[in-house]
Amino acid sequence: MIAGYQKKIICLTGALILVFFMSGVGRADYTYINISNPFLRKVPLAIPVFKNLSENSIDAQVARQAADMLSDALEFTGYFKMLDRGAFLIKPEGPAIKMPGINFKNWTVIGSELLITGAYSMHDNQLEIELRLFDTFKEQLLVGKRYKGGKSDQRKMIHRFCNEVIFRLTGKRGLFNSQLAFVSTGSGNKEIYFCEFDGYRPEQLTRTKHITLSPAWSSDNKWIAYTSFINGKPDLFIRNLRQKRGSIVDRKGINATPAWVPGQFSLAATLSFSGDQEIYLLTGTGKIIKRLTHSRGIDVSPSFSPDGKQMAFVSQRGGTPQIYIKHLETGRVTRLTFEGRYNTQPSWSPAGDKIAYSAMENGNINIMVINTDGRGLMQLTHDAGNNECPTWSPDAGMIAFSSTREGGVSRIYIMTAYGTDQRRLLSLRGEQSNPQWSSNITNN
Repeated sequence: MIAGYQKKIICLTGALILVFFMSGVGRADYTYINISNPFLRKVPLAIPVFKNLSENSIDAQVARQAADMLSDALEFTGYFKMLDRGAFLIKPEGPAIKMPGINFKNWTVIGSELLITGAYSMHDNQLEIELRLFDTFKEQLLVGKRYKGGKSDQRKMIHRFCNEVIFRLTGKRGLFNSQLAFVSTGSGNKEIYFCEFDGYRPEQLTRTKHITLSPAWSSDNKWIAYTSFINGKPDLFIRNLRQKRGSIVDRKGINATPAWVPGQFSLAATLSFSGDQEIYLLTGTGKIIKRLTHSRGIDVSPSFSPDGKQMAFVSQRGGTPQIYIKHLETGRVTRLTFEGRYNTQPSWSPAGDKIAYSAMENGNINIMVINTDGRGLMQLTHDAGNNECPTWSPDAGMIAFSSTREGGVSRIYIMTAYGTDQRRLLSLRGEQSNPQWSSNITNN
């Protein structure tokens, strides 16, 4: 342990233990990465192979894999320029992992502004990983953690440290404990699937053998709502993910486009039992609390502000589908979008300041982002098929969406909040669409 640093031990889940050591100066006096900057410069980061402390050739290979996993996870965010290990001035294995052994000039000379070192050991199937983040120019420890647990906890350990790194550098919690729900036709029907934030370990949730659409997470990630045609028409299903219980909203007509109210066991959805498509507020068991919209023409696709006090939605009350905002305390409704004649699928940023949506123009659909006051309109996708269903990562730094840019087949893509680093998330059979990002899962 480094002398002069405070030490704590925290029990996480099961046998997983975390020891952490932080520098006495606390948080930095400035933010290393300003994620609200549309011209964000990627920070050069070096991650050498972890030092293998168990002196086992198999463990040495696993230590390298763990370092690669850490590098891949941080590179996923779009915040970092990962430096090639071939350019390092030290041997790939066995570097010094803590001060005073680190020669920071070896890192600054190759352009590394940040450095992560790690040590890896395995004893009787019990894994220990020690990780440190350094500012190479200040020669300062920014974050230090030690994790203990089973071998199967490795990915969880790495991602916990990634969250600490992002919080230290941006002041915001990362996305590494989040998941995405999406629709896939891999089984031959449109069904709901899950995967981790980076597309890892996709799993099928529903097996209705009918069209299933519009997954929506509750803010505690314990419930998911979706629309299914299993009964021959669009009904709303509300399902607990840990227990075999839930509810069905099967009123006459359409029951669709669910969206949970942040921090509450209630959700909004579009119902048409009155003859017109309107948005209603429901309890978590599907009972109507009140009607939220009142207009001729459709009102669909609710999306709530992070504080739950405002709701974006799509309405044709002006003649064409446009996005509006309702202030739930006063009932006042304001129109948000004016550019274009077809704007749908609003998604409110967890940061509260922006709304992403899909816009059709000249027969093409693209992802747009606009400030909640109607200013700052930006088009994020260009000349790459149809791009729909934007959804924000829990740290508001990334957007997932579906795109037909690969031969007209819909796939899930991700990009930064400013449209950079667009790439495909995962490879599955069939088509994938309708992504919905969860909040961070803190109890796994």
